[in-house]
This record gives sequence, C-alpha cells and structure tokens, in this order.
Amino acid sequence: MLDIKWIRENPEALDAALAKRGAEPLSESLIALDEKRRTAVQKVQDMLSRRNTASKEIGAAMAQKNTELAEKLKAEVADLKVLLPAAEEDDRASTEELNDALSRIPNVPHDDVPVGKDENDNVVSRVTGEKPRWNHTPKEHFEIGEALGYMSFETAAKLSGSRFTVLTGPLARLERALGQFMIDLHTSEHGYTEVSSPLMVRPEALFGTGNLPKFEEDLFKTTDGRYLIPTAEVTLTNLVREEILEQEKLPLRFTALTPSFRSEAGSAGRDTRGMLRQHQFWKCELVSITDAESSIAEHERMTACAEEVLKRLGLHFRTLTLCTGDMGFGSRKTYDLEVWLPGQNTYREISSCSVCGDFQARRMNTRYRGKEDKTNRFVHTLNGSGTAVGRCLIAVLENYLNEDGSVTIPDVLLPYMGGLTKIEKAA
Repeated sequence: MLDIKWIRENPEALDAALAKRGAEPLSESLIALDEKRRTAVQKVQDMLSRRNTASKEIGAAMAQKNTELAEKLKAEVADLKVLLPAAEEDDRASTEELNDALSRIPNVPHDDVPVGKDENDNVVSRVTGEKPRWNHTPKEHFEIGEALGYMSFETAAKLSGSRFTVLTGPLARLERALGQFMIDLHTSEHGYTEVSSPLMVRPEALFGTGNLPKFEEDLFKTTDGRYLIPTAEVTLTNLVREEILEQEKLPLRFTALTPSFRSEAGSAGRDTRGMLRQHQFWKCELVSITDAESSIAEHERMTACAEEVLKRLGLHFRTLTLCTGDMGFGSRKTYDLEVWLPGQNTYREISSCSVCGDFQARRMNTRYRGKEDKTNRFVHTLNGSGTAVGRCLIAVLENYLNEDGSVTIPDVLLPYMGGLTKIEKAA
C-alpha cells in the first residue's frame, strides 16, 4: 500500500507511475478522500476538546454559584454527547474509504523497469543454455505422461473436475524429487530457512501481501472465512507481520515447499490441456525481508537462486525483465524465468521474482529499527518461485524425452529417485 503522505507531496509522480502501468490518474481523487478524512478527524477532535473544556467550565461555574451558566454548559455537553457518535462514525467511514482506495492501487515501478503494455514489451535480460537438438519429434508433456501410463487427467476429473492431475508411480516420485531437490538446494546452499506453515490463512494475511481485496476471485475461500493459500509467499511474508525487527538481523530469508491453490478465474480457455495451469500445484517459494538499502541487491541474489535450480537441471531458459504493464500488483520490479518447452516450441514462465519495496510492509505494519539512528522504518519484502514444481516437471519430461518414449532422469535428481535412472512405459 502506498503512503498517502507521499501521494499528497508527489501527486504527479503517482499519476506518472500509474500511467506507466496503463492506469488512470488517481492522485486528485485520493487527496480529496484524504481531505474528507482529515475534516472528519478534526471535527471529532474539536468536539472532544470542547466537551473537555466545557466540563471544566461547569466546575468553575458551580464554584462561583453561577447556576445559569452551569446549566447552559451542561446542555452543551449533553448535545455534544449526542452528536459525537455520528461524528466518530464519519471519521471511521472516511478513514475506511481512503484505506480501501489505497489498498487497490498498484505499486510504483522502479525507474529502470521498461515501460510497456503487456508481455510483448518485456525485455530479455539473459539467455542460459541451449535448446536441445534431437532426431526425434518433440512431444508435449501430457502426451509423454499419458503414453508412459503415469499421468491421468481423466481420473483427476472424476475426483475433482478440470484443472487437476493424478500422477502415479515414477512420475509421482519425480514430482516429489524435484520439490525435495529445490528445498534442499535453497536451505543448504542459498541460506534460506525452511518453514512449514499453514495452507489456510485469515483474510488479513492475504491483505498483507496484496491478494485482498483486489484479487479475491482468484482465491478459494473456506466455509469459516479463511482462504487456501495461492502461494506460500502469503504465510512466509506474514511471519513478520506487525513486528519491529532489528536491522542487524536482516535480511531474513525463508523458503517453503507447499501446495498452492488458485481458482484461475481469469484464464477460461487458456492452457486447458495438461498441467500448465492447475487449481492445485506444488511450488517452492522464496521470501526475503530486508532493509531499504539492500532490497535491490537481494532481488538479484534471489533471482540467481531460482536460476540455479534450472541450471543444475540442465534446462535451457531465459530471464526477462517485465515491463510496467505486465508486472504484478505489488511489485516494483520483476524478473521472470521462462523455461524452454520443446513440445510447445516456446518458452513458458517457471519462476517470477519480485521486489516489492515497503508496499507489503505498510499493509502488514512491519518495520525495522535502524542500527545507527534507532529510527523505525518499514521493511522491504521480496518473493519468488524457486521454482514451480509442476512446470519444472513439464520441462524435464519434454527436454529429457528419448526417442523410444522414455524419459531420462536429470543427474541432480538421481539421489532422490531410489536408483531409477529412466522412466519407461508402465508394463
């Protein structure tokens, strides 16, 4: 969430940032809402002040035996007592109206983020590895998985409907191996602390990361008012909710391997075949909590950690800097990793690493105490996929396909596969 004080002082900067994102200017309407709130706040303060002063004047009038004045003052206090609840309700309502408006405004992009409308304006920052060269014809992952006999969308549909998958045998083990490899890499070599956290959260946790109120339709809500997490970013980031941290203990780095749940409300008709866009999927999440000075460097570090997963799996991928029109709601700058899928003959996103500045911290009220001046400032938060396990499984199947339809296990996963080196068709 953006600071209304900053908006009042920099209205042109806000409108320019929104324009880069393809949004209409909002500074004028936000400042008007803030004026309305300030007026309501001042009215309550004036009424409370006058009530306190009149109460003292009643005592003085009584001491002077000025009954007429005392009664007049008592009547004024009685009137204030009647009028005050309505004024306090105006105060509450105007504050809520402003906060709701602020909660729906996207973050301000960093100056070095390319300006653009959509994914076509993203900029390739680097390319890693090479596309595989084969004599056989590439296949899509669902063709491979179904031919092997270990991937069934029909069975999943019987259980849960569309956008679910059932994996069995070695493919189920391969999915588990990928997740274990990722979490082991990030904890043992990249310095992240593993966290096992809830899969259901309260609304305020989703508000803290910016998922609510704007993106409620993308979430699954339980009957008791909680939500299934769309990503472990929600729980990992909210670990420091409403805390004041010591600067010398930053950065904090957390990782979790969890299922994620998304309604995919806006993706009707997109990627309906296969595992690319599911209601439930495993993901290894990375979250960092830093001070203001370190967040940009931490963003580069986090992205490198996600890239390392793909490098060790021997997958060809490219790293993109997202343009202003394609960035997420809470991001100031985002790198996407897109892995090469031979079956689709295209690149597909497998990780997204974002630096959010203090956008989420303001929503969570999370600050740090400066090492030198002891001043409290809002932390900076970052999040990224390290990586999406299901999409990584897709990439391994399509890139390690053999001519006979079997799939070779990447070397780095062999310790997790119980001696299996190749997945062959079920007997």
